[in-house]
Parts: sequence; structure tokens; C-alpha cells
Amino acid sequence: MAKQNQYFPQSRPHPGITLAEKLEEMGMGAKEFAVRTRKPEKTISAVLNGKSSITSDMAIQFEQVTQIPAHFWMNSQRKYDEFLARKKYEETINTATAWAQLFPLTQMIKSGWIARVTSIQEKTTELLRFFGFADHQAWEEYYYKQQLKVAFRISLAQTQGAHAISAWLRRGELQAERLPVKAFDKKQLESSLPEIKSLVATQPEDFFSRLQAICVGAGVKVIYTPCLPKAPINGATRWINDTPLVQLSGRHKRNDIFWFTVFHELAHILLHGKKDIFLEEVDYQGKDMEKEQQADNFAADYLLSEREEQEILDVPLSILNIRAFAEKFHTHPACIIGRLQHRKLISFSWGNELIEKIELPS
Repeated sequence: MAKQNQYFPQSRPHPGITLAEKLEEMGMGAKEFAVRTRKPEKTISAVLNGKSSITSDMAIQFEQVTQIPAHFWMNSQRKYDEFLARKKYEETINTATAWAQLFPLTQMIKSGWIARVTSIQEKTTELLRFFGFADHQAWEEYYYKQQLKVAFRISLAQTQGAHAISAWLRRGELQAERLPVKAFDKKQLESSLPEIKSLVATQPEDFFSRLQAICVGAGVKVIYTPCLPKAPINGATRWINDTPLVQLSGRHKRNDIFWFTVFHELAHILLHGKKDIFLEEVDYQGKDMEKEQQADNFAADYLLSEREEQEILDVPLSILNIRAFAEKFHTHPACIIGRLQHRKLISFSWGNELIEKIELPS
């Protein structure tokens, strides 16, 4: 994310100073100028002393007397007012620096999520811009107090690593904005599941872009957001307006866990409501464990049914047999190994050569 090319001056004179210089040039005092503009002398003195603003009506009247266009006076006043507002906002930034330091700023800058700046005040400003908040209290209202439940319906107040997790989620929202998608079609998503499973079985090099394209065709956005320090999240599912978003971190870098997570998140879309938000491997207030179990069961059964698992267990286990069963059941050997390891039917060291490392495109 490139830093915006903006220049904000360290000082800005009140337009009254310019007016005073012009009156001196004209050889005109404040009293005469007040008479000529039909303004109280007290008002003109306040402007000259920088204690009062030039209004649009005054700018027109000043134009008639000074021959300086009204838009000059109005622009000078606007720039001065903005300068004062920015000076005041510096106080807001200074009070938010401690909050900003709770985020993994170094990694966020390294990853290009926020601009490469130096001072903690600049980093705080960029962080607020990243979230789209005016101050850090707005962040707390959104992620802790659920003041905008139509957008974020859970609270991270009791969640470990809440700051890093919120940054990861926000990055996903920004990525999703750039991904065009048609209207969500539940039937289309359901009919696409076999095609997605074929990616599991064959594991092509471009599996992620193909997964993304299949899901986009059903109106589902699937994005990859690398993990942040202190954000041990594996995936998330939520609806942004009427579009479901699946955000994956590839945290474990194992293809069996990756594909299980994919089907787990798709299950949330197919089985559960638009108002739900699901964060995987993260404890948060209001987490619905029943729905999580339903998604687990859906993913496990789709990748390898209980009947298929039992058929595997009915014969002596060997690498050769695992490969043969994977081909028969149109899944990946890693999904079989991962299932058996998870259920403690084999040791966690057996069959790991069948598990492939996942590398996702940034």
C-alpha cells in the first residue's frame, strides 16, 4: 500500500494577516474598511487579529474593496481551518500510539499492508487509514462493542491476539473489494463441490487460482491472506453485504488441513446464515460450537466418508494401499493420512511423506 502523496504545511497564516498587509498597502485603517464593507469595526478587528473567520458573505464584500477575488479569501480561510483541525487531530494520533503498538506493525509494513513510514505517529495514522477509522475508539466500538452489527456481529474483546486478528480480517475485506463476483448461487456452489474435490485429488500447481475461479462462478469470494504474528487463525467465513467471503491463511502449510478448511468454510456458507461470522482455531465470544461441528462433519465426510474410512481400515495399512484408496475415492493420500492421524488410528509420524506442503500466492 503506497503512502498517499500529500503535503500538509507545518504552519498556515490566518487570512487576517493578509488582509492587514493589504490594508496597509492601501493606506486604509480598520475603521474605514469596516465602513466600506458595512461590517462592525469589532468584527474587522477580530479578523485582523486572527480571532474570527472570514465568511462567504464577507469574502464577497472584501473583494469589492480590496479587488482581491472572494475565492482567495475563502480558500485562505479554508486552508487555515484545515490546518487547525489537523493540529488538533495530532492530539488524537498521540493518544492512539499505545494502541497502535499492539499491532504487528513491522510485518504489516513489510507485507505492504500499510505505508512504510518511520515515526510511531505516522504508523498510527497509516493504521487508522488501513482500518478506515478516525480514531482508535472507533476501532474498539467496531471490534469490541459491536456498534455496527450489520458489518461485524461478534466481539473480539475476550479474544487473544484481537488486534492482529482484526488486522488480518480487515486485509481480507480490502482484498475482497478487488475481486469481482456475480450474485451468490447456492445451487451452483453445491454443484461445484465435485470439481473442487478434483483439485484435492490432483493437486495441480495452479490449484488456488482454479479454486478461486470455481467459487467466483458461484458468487463466493475466496482469498488468501498470510498470517500475522499473534494471529493464529486458519480461516474465516463471513458475508459482506450479500456476498459470502472465505478467507484462508494457509497457516499449517499442509494440503490435508488446507482442503479440510476449504470444505469446512464452504459448509458454513451452505448450512448456516448470512449473519454468522466464523473464525477458525480462534476462541471468541459467542462462538457456536454446534455449527462448527456441523462444518467439521461436512468437510470430513466430503473428503473421506466413514464408509470409505472403514474400507481402508479393513486391510493392512501401507503407503501403496493408501495411494490406491486415494485414487479409488477420488481424494488425496494426504487427506487419508490426516484423517487417520487426527483420529489417532496411526502415529503422527507415519505416512507424512504423502502430505504435500502448501504454498499460496501472495
